[in-house]
Amino acid sequence: MYFTMANTLTFSRLLLSPVFFLMIVSESPLLRQLSILVFLAAAITDWYDGKIARDSGTVTNLGKFLDPLADKFLTSAAFAAFAVLGYVAWWMVIAIIIRDLLITGLRSIAEQKNEPIITSKSAQTKTFVQMSVLYYLLLLIVGYEVAWVQAIIGPVLHSLLDPTLLFILMLIVTVLTLWTGVQYLLDNRRFIARLLGNARQVV
Repeated sequence: MYFTMANTLTFSRLLLSPVFFLMIVSESPLLRQLSILVFLAAAITDWYDGKIARDSGTVTNLGKFLDPLADKFLTSAAFAAFAVLGYVAWWMVIAIIIRDLLITGLRSIAEQKNEPIITSKSAQTKTFVQMSVLYYLLLLIVGYEVAWVQAIIGPVLHSLLDPTLLFILMLIVTVLTLWTGVQYLLDNRRFIARLLGNARQVV
């Protein structure tokens, strides 16, 4: 039951995340160009794993745990790669990764315990803004490596990758990400309190 089609797609997303990271930070222009195909392939699995699980009646607790975790691994790999390449600040990326993994972990625990989770519209906004900036950076960075793209709109690409502009975009993402994280913790403080209380009893 663990190795369902949906779970296999989720596992593939986990495996493709480090592959994408290594390709985009490599010194090979070809690998950096191909990295976008790997990222898109991983992203496509996110569209289908949940749908397949629901349509086939093969929703598993493992899938509920791994699906959001795989999403965060992929986005974290992308933002970390952007930091390695020098396009964004590490402190912003680390803040985003810690927040996303913490909240994803709490949501997964809640799913396992069948606990109701409060989510806000601001969290959806955060995801939209975060992914918009991620794809913006990914397309521009990879586009910068393509000779014919560079020849046609090289100056435009350069201005769109202006350090000040990227700092502002990432600052918006970071602040929004941290704010929704705090909001999530406050909205679900009763569940977190019960979770911590149970943990103390076990200890």
